Amino acid sequence: MKSPPAMDPEAPPGTPPDDEQEEKRGGRKGVPWRMTLSLAYQSLGVVYGDLSTSPLYVYKAAFAEDIQHTESNEEILGVLSFVFWTLTLVPLLKYVCIVLRADDHGEGGTFALYSLLCRHARAALLPPGRAAAAAGDDDDLFDAGAGAKKAAPENGNAVTLGGRGGGAAASVRKLLEKHKVLQRVLLVLALVGTCMVIGDGVLTPAISVFSAVSGLELSMEKEHHKYVELPIACIILVCLFALQHYGTHRVGFIFAPIVITWLLCISMIGVYNIIHWEPTVYRALSPYYMYKFLKKTQRGGWMSLGGILLCVTGSEAMFADLGHFNQLSIQIAFTCMVYPALILAYMGQAAYLCRHHTMESDYRIGFYVSVPEKIRWPVLAIAILAAVVGSQAVITGTFSMIKQCTSLGCFPRVKIVHTSAKVHGQIYIPEINWILMILCLAVTIGFRDTKHLGNASGLAVITVMLVTTCLMSLVIVLCWHKSIFLAIGFIVFFGTIEALYFSAALIKFREGAWVPIVLAFIFMLIMCIWHYGTIKKYEFDVESKVSINWLLGLGPNLGIVRVRGIGLIHTELETGIPAIFSHFVTNLPAFHQVLIFMCIKNVPIPHVRPEERFLVGRIGPKEYRIYRCIVRYGYHDFHKDDMEFEKELVCSIAEFIRSGSSKLNGLSDDFDKDEEQRMSVVRTGSIRMLEEDGTVENTVGPSHVREIQSPSPSPMPPPAAAVGVKKRVRFVLPAASPKPNAGVQEELQELSDAREAGMAFILGHSHVKAKSGSSFLRRFVINFCYDFLRRNSRGPNYAVTIPHASTLEVGMMYYV
Repeated sequence: MKSPPAMDPEAPPGTPPDDEQEEKRGGRKGVPWRMTLSLAYQSLGVVYGDLSTSPLYVYKAAFAEDIQHTESNEEILGVLSFVFWTLTLVPLLKYVCIVLRADDHGEGGTFALYSLLCRHARAALLPPGRAAAAAGDDDDLFDAGAGAKKAAPENGNAVTLGGRGGGAAASVRKLLEKHKVLQRVLLVLALVGTCMVIGDGVLTPAISVFSAVSGLELSMEKEHHKYVELPIACIILVCLFALQHYGTHRVGFIFAPIVITWLLCISMIGVYNIIHWEPTVYRALSPYYMYKFLKKTQRGGWMSLGGILLCVTGSEAMFADLGHFNQLSIQIAFTCMVYPALILAYMGQAAYLCRHHTMESDYRIGFYVSVPEKIRWPVLAIAILAAVVGSQAVITGTFSMIKQCTSLGCFPRVKIVHTSAKVHGQIYIPEINWILMILCLAVTIGFRDTKHLGNASGLAVITVMLVTTCLMSLVIVLCWHKSIFLAIGFIVFFGTIEALYFSAALIKFREGAWVPIVLAFIFMLIMCIWHYGTIKKYEFDVESKVSINWLLGLGPNLGIVRVRGIGLIHTELETGIPAIFSHFVTNLPAFHQVLIFMCIKNVPIPHVRPEERFLVGRIGPKEYRIYRCIVRYGYHDFHKDDMEFEKELVCSIAEFIRSGSSKLNGLSDDFDKDEEQRMSVVRTGSIRMLEEDGTVENTVGPSHVREIQSPSPSPMPPPAAAVGVKKRVRFVLPAASPKPNAGVQEELQELSDAREAGMAFILGHSHVKAKSGSSFLRRFVINFCYDFLRRNSRGPNYAVTIPHASTLEVGMMYYV
């Protein structure tokens, strides 16, 4: 991969310090305590809703059919012991203490781990441009502003791979880089984890809401409640997904009081049951009861682990939703509020069940039998609201996962709406939201049973956890540079626990566990097809891009003429001349007197300062008037209207010419290699552009401004004369600036002439086809599947954010 563009060596005035930049992107440093506590409060309503509502169905699922309860309490205490240690080891120890530290620029989830690993080893099977973007090649904007003297410590592969970490890290890195099979396994792991998170986003709302509504069994006759449960659950699910467009911030503030009320409620009920029914239930906290449970129940006890597993449903959301908050806020909320409340709730349920062996149907009903009858209706209402909140965690986690996949080129482009100006990860994706709602309703109506929904949800949850464990073991070695024995210990310890639960969940394949597998297969098929097509299209772009030498050599052969105006060529390539332009110029041998190759780049920070927005360089000798401009936008930047954008773009080129940033303008044989080093950040604002009617005299007070207006002949073929020019363009320089030399005046004059003639926008429209002689499978994937996804997804960024007042679309067939 090429090294990042060279930055202007002088930091812009007012560049914020590192901590402030870290705060802007929601990092751990520099966040005030007030904001951290506010985020912890919001996280209760977004991250922990799912984990907090698991007491609704854990005991019911554990005692479903796999184990038979007796007069003794060994089974009940054994289940409680499993629940306690599972909650302690997985959410608390694994996620809160370890996994949350492995964020990628504040983002969490399996794809964040994959992106982090790809920054420390050349193991990415992604287009280099996208991998660089994911790897943080704009860390200069994060840490010290564009143009800072000191580059970020981990600035993409070009820097990170430079000998950091020896011993085990170097050996593992070489192994990954050498074997393509291992790289594919790494990508497949990330895709499987992501697809299972999406599947969990379908299943968790269904089981949470349906379990809460099932409390009507205690208050209504059986023949009545079975006709009421399903419609009520479906209505609640529709309302839940309809609320998502308000954003995580608003939803979190609305939902957080509900979760807090629910946690306090189950805590107090738990304490009451412990004191009133079985004060000695604390004995189950000893791991010895797990051994007694498995020894007595044997195969039935092992199969019941699929139900016990549901106690950690939602734990992955702590990591997946990390981009919506920050590490410290999630840790505070879990350790101070969620964990103690859940332990008390499960102990209380176990204490009640220890004294009620003879109530056969009560095991089927689960949580609500342990609630005192006088407060059962209020608790039912709170439980339904909490179940709605519980669904929020996986929905927001799904949004985060889809965004990461899209940025890495592994998912079709979708509309991403950022709902917060302060926290990067708070997003809403309309298309995914409604797809999840439809699938969730279909699963709810299809199963109508918490047992099958629990089996399906359990398999999805434990699969994601296993993937996270595998990727984290690599992060420990490659990214944290710890001992390989520590990584092995991590994967053996947590992997053994999760493998035990995974086997218990997988054995129930025919009883509902097939659903997440089917959902994951469908989403993974979409991702693989899109990834494959994207890779092939990018390889075609790279192989087909042409050098400036080729372009300049066309003049005498094809009779290239230069016409008045500015030609703006949109491209996704940051280097080289795209094939779409060579296709255009060989079929229509004429282009504008000023050419600008422009690439729109979205960077993962809230705002890019106007003075840091444009990265400008020159292509070829300066007399050819061909420029490259990379325009950088933050995720919360507003795109200006057509005229304002055009003015800023032209002024950035003018400032580049005036500032002397283009002194290296000789043409060399390896120009493409040196091209990026010539680019520099252009701080707009020094030069103003005035556009006036042609009748207005070109005079401004000399004490305030200096104007460029002396024309000079161009070394290129002269452009044809324009007829009926209605406006006149002037560049106004600051009074303190030195007088530009004749060459700069000449170049600025030609730019102003081109601006007067107007600007044309040249867009590429590519059709991807498989090469002749390709296999049937390749032709089916490229010609049908990938083409279908491309036509039904969002277009490239520049197609929706760049003005189209005068657009020329150039079609080209890509044979891959």
